[in-house]
Amino acid sequence: MTKRIVMQWNLRQVMAARGIFQTSDLVPMLAERDVHLSRQFVHRLVTKTPQRVNMEVLAALCDLLDCEPNDLLQPVVETVKVAKTAGTDAGPGIGDLRPIRAKIRRPHEG
Repeated sequence: MTKRIVMQWNLRQVMAARGIFQTSDLVPMLAERDVHLSRQFVHRLVTKTPQRVNMEVLAALCDLLDCEPNDLLQPVVETVKVAKTAGTDAGPGIGDLRPIRAKIRRPHEG
C-alpha cells in the first residue's frame, strides 16, 4: 500500500457557513476585488476541486469569505492499494523454464 496526498477543496462548505448558497453571488463580490471571472468558471470553481488556483483568486476568496487559505484547502492522506502486475507473481522466471523434449511417433512404430 502506498500513501497519496490530495487536497480537499472546501469552498462550498465555507460559502454555506457564511450564508452564500448561489455560485453566481460570488461573481460581483470577486469583481469588487478586481478579480473578473465568468459565471461558468465560478460555478466550476465551487462545484469541482481545481487542479490549480491563482493566488489572486485565492486571496480574494479568503477576503470575501473572511477565512484563511487552510479553511479552503485541506491536505488529506489517501491509502492506495497497489495492484499486482504481471511480473510480480511467484511463478518461475522465464530463465528457469526449459522446453520439454518432443517425442515423434511414426505410424509404423506404434
